[in-house]
Amino acid sequence: MNGLGNKFIVLDLRDDPVTLDESSIRKAADLKTGPGCDQFITLEHRKGYDGVFMGVFNADGSEVGACGNAARCVGWLLMEETGASEVNFATLSEPLHAARIGDNKNGNGRIAVDMGEPKFGWRDIPLSEQMDDTRFVDIKLGPIDKPVLWGPSAVNVGNPHCIFFVEDAEAQALDKFGPMIEHHPLFPEQANVSVAQVLSKHAIRLRVWERGVGITEACGTAACAATVAAHRRRLTARKVTVTLDGGDLAIEWREEDNHIIMTGPITLEGEGRFADDY
Repeated sequence: MNGLGNKFIVLDLRDDPVTLDESSIRKAADLKTGPGCDQFITLEHRKGYDGVFMGVFNADGSEVGACGNAARCVGWLLMEETGASEVNFATLSEPLHAARIGDNKNGNGRIAVDMGEPKFGWRDIPLSEQMDDTRFVDIKLGPIDKPVLWGPSAVNVGNPHCIFFVEDAEAQALDKFGPMIEHHPLFPEQANVSVAQVLSKHAIRLRVWERGVGITEACGTAACAATVAAHRRRLTARKVTVTLDGGDLAIEWREEDNHIIMTGPITLEGEGRFADDY
């Protein structure tokens, strides 16, 4: 499946709880040895969690707490399975709620997911140093006296995000500095790195380097993180269209409960089975 080009393998382990190791996931995620994906997603009955559990693994085999585009895909799959118009499922970060928006036959239409509340505290992101205002964190790129980029925002939306606000998102060498910031000492659990260009009070252009993956066509949690970070810096409204390389997501940071609602399309590309000895 994919969400705006963000590619997933979704493996149903509910009736066949195979134990996966990092090398198996890397093998499946690599186009040379498997179907290829940005994230490897599992559907499980995991101990300690109610109902269906969505496991999220990056292409390097590391397990992470959340993936917004995959959450839409999983929500659609479970709604197709049950015939329901909304569904709940668990993740490492928190329970999620997904609902149909319009006609979703054959993977068309849109899915809305309640991504919960963002976290801004330095321990919650987490950061390795105490910072009282995470709207601006002490990171600079380039010469100390004349940095090219500086003062990004940090926020956790199921996983850590670092967002640089720039005048031109296309002009940034994200492939060069993305891995540097991902592994910056300030982020003990690494970080997803984004460059965000505010186009208007209701529009953001976003490019994303995902930790453990690299540059991807889209990242749902990054779109959520950029929206709340932009609003905290008084750059945008709470309701924004975020344009990623793969297309648009509608993001709303609701004022009444501080929950982020992410709405966008999903695509079912095909179905199959892994060989027993794979």
